Amino acid sequence: MQNNGRPTVEVRGRTLGGGELFLIAGPCVLETRELTLSIAERLASIAGERCVPLIFKASFDKANRSSISAGRGPGLERLEWLAEARERYGLAVLTDVHLPEQCAPAAELVDVLQIPAFLSRQTDLLVAAASTGRPVNIKKGQFLAPWDMRNATAKCEQAGNANLIVTERGVSFGYGRLVVDMTGFAHLAATGHPVVFDATHAVQEPGALGDKTGGDRRKVPALARAAIATGDVDGLFFEVHPDPDRSPSDGPNMLRLDDFGRVLDGVIAVHRAVRGS
Repeated sequence: MQNNGRPTVEVRGRTLGGGELFLIAGPCVLETRELTLSIAERLASIAGERCVPLIFKASFDKANRSSISAGRGPGLERLEWLAEARERYGLAVLTDVHLPEQCAPAAELVDVLQIPAFLSRQTDLLVAAASTGRPVNIKKGQFLAPWDMRNATAKCEQAGNANLIVTERGVSFGYGRLVVDMTGFAHLAATGHPVVFDATHAVQEPGALGDKTGGDRRKVPALARAAIATGDVDGLFFEVHPDPDRSPSDGPNMLRLDDFGRVLDGVIAVHRAVRGS
């Protein structure tokens, strides 16, 4: 669907996109119920003060890990924590799915299903996620060209679900580096679905710490502002944590929760300038 000539997505009864900024944000992985609710409450407050719609994100499982010894997450049953955050704070909630059989049970507890970047060509997974009727956020593989995402969205559309988001998270550039092609956002927008930029995964350094992924969170604000400045990006994705260096996953690239409001203010200023308001 479109609004003001811009694509939109329907999430929990609300139309997102259409020229208005929206956010996907939260911790990389579910850790404890208390931490999940605490982060959700803080993010709801930060986004609410700025009148920016927020989808709260956290993963119940991290299947794409550098090492066999890396923590995975608490499992599918702990999606009840996301459902509780939704009811307490009025947030839509999102989680990753890695296997087709996870889609239906996850869809009972969350509002948006997310396809991890490494799995963005997995036809069975895309079709299973789309078949739940939930909105689907497809993260572009680090190995894909932006125009290749037409094939991923077509799989969901042919399964009867056009309520989609496409997300850029950087492309592999040599060993252990990602780069963001700012001209690629226009190609993603040509899919006819809202485009999100994942500013925190874009600063990852895969495998940089040997058995862990590294990253540089200092680069996140500039990349986020630059993406919005292209005029082709409808939403931004941030992983945030009160103490990223103690997070079991993605610590080096996650934003500190205390810094999120400041980063968001910079993004909003650019968005207003681009939109002329």
